[in-house]
Amino acid sequence: MLTIYELRELVKLLEQTDVESFEVKNEDSRLSIKRRLGEQPVVVQAPVTPAKLAVVTQVAPPKAEKPASSAAPVQPPASQVEETENLYKITSPMVGTFYAAPAADAAPYVSVHDQVQPTTIVCIVEAMKLFNEIEAEVKGEIVQILVENGQLVDQGQPLFLVKRV
Repeated sequence: MLTIYELRELVKLLEQTDVESFEVKNEDSRLSIKRRLGEQPVVVQAPVTPAKLAVVTQVAPPKAEKPASSAAPVQPPASQVEETENLYKITSPMVGTFYAAPAADAAPYVSVHDQVQPTTIVCIVEAMKLFNEIEAEVKGEIVQILVENGQLVDQGQPLFLVKRV
């Protein structure tokens, strides 16, 4: 069965998605995680064999989203629209934890203004103890890093903006 650390990581990953219920069973144990949206707390239950204790953890409820504004959306200036049309978004291929460097004491793979090739490794996304190297996929210059080191990211979430060359 999973350790407490693994359960916490799983809950963190699930909080970043729209998944409301998750269940895993094997011959001697069962893990069930159910989220209640709104004001109610999230409850995690992990009943296992009688030789082990059940784990019940209360987690803070998900943050309420801000109500949509009734004002019309603001259009960006034309020069800004032209500039963003030439930018490529490097996105996360999966839900996981973003790491900018191969180790805590190492230099980041890329920084703003670095030139990248399609095969340049720009970061790592860790998902379920697997460290996945993410490549730039385009030739260009890193103009913005959109996430912080150690931040949980969703599948499809933009990580970098690259100005194509």
